[in-house]
Amino acid sequence: MAYVTETDEETAPTVLIVDNNQMSLMRLREVFKIRDFNIEECQDGDQAVDEYIRLDPELVVIALDIPSLDGHLAALEMREHGGESRIVFIASRRHSQLAEDASHSAGAVAWLEKPITAASVENVWDKILGPIPEAPGLEDLDALYPEDRIKPLADEGLMPLPPLPGMPPLLPIPEAQPEVIAELEVSEEKPKRRVFKLLLFLTIFGTAGYVIYSQGYIS
Repeated sequence: MAYVTETDEETAPTVLIVDNNQMSLMRLREVFKIRDFNIEECQDGDQAVDEYIRLDPELVVIALDIPSLDGHLAALEMREHGGESRIVFIASRRHSQLAEDASHSAGAVAWLEKPITAASVENVWDKILGPIPEAPGLEDLDALYPEDRIKPLADEGLMPLPPLPGMPPLLPIPEAQPEVIAELEVSEEKPKRRVFKLLLFLTIFGTAGYVIYSQGYIS
């Protein structure tokens, strides 16, 4: 569910903030509350695209490292749906190159480095209010994000488990040769024959004993 803060002004612009970092959300909320924005928040890329379509906000501030869809892909999908929203990425310093590339690809007006401060927003405010660049990433969206990146293909049968650390991989079981199979079949028949002979011997012996006993009893 999106978090919403409304100003008293009906014509106040709306900012959609997308991040799952609670500290960044709190700081951005404070920054845009001072600037009299209507504020809506969500924490994953899928919901962000849905909220973008529903709200058509003037500004989207979105982190790159969010669940479901990353910020770059979510921004590209927003661009594909149209609208005149300005997009601002937020990323850590170690992801600065990713933020630069994503900004160019999705036509973002700026990007902010974490941790967010009021001063960092102020430093790029003129860019945020400036013209919206083109989004060249839309032209090769399928190449950048193929379907199997978003939704892995279904497995075609069970895959063998990898060997445990320190253990050699299991060798495949060799197929039994025809002569081995024949020998096994013969060995399986031998116990059956022995049992049959034993039962036959007991039957004959029992019958003979009964005849002898009955004749002696009659005489």
